[in-house]
Amino acid sequence: MPAPVETFANQFPDRDYEIEISYPEFTAVCPKTGQPDFGTIVITYVPDATCLELKSLKLYFCDYRNRGIYYEHSINTILDELVASCRPRRMKIVGHFNPRGGMTSRITAVYEVGRV
Repeated sequence: MPAPVETFANQFPDRDYEIEISYPEFTAVCPKTGQPDFGTIVITYVPDATCLELKSLKLYFCDYRNRGIYYEHSINTILDELVASCRPRRMKIVGHFNPRGGMTSRITAVYEVGRV
């Protein structure tokens, strides 16, 4: 189970503003082939009471390095766990995965308050 991501207080909770974080060093392991998968994870969110703390986020992503997980599952799991950490107003996670077998994949998962 990946480590939880720490947060800090949002100093502007009455304002909607967007934060974008890009992590170009994401790695995980394909559960079918056992080969490493590489990609860039882009997080875009509108914080509410708290913001994601970057060092903790980096350590969270490092926990995926030896984890056997499909692209789709990793992006949806990251979304669920980051939403649980900071309870944003909106959040989008995009995984841009490097070519494998001549194909690239881009997976997007979105969370909005009040949306099921």
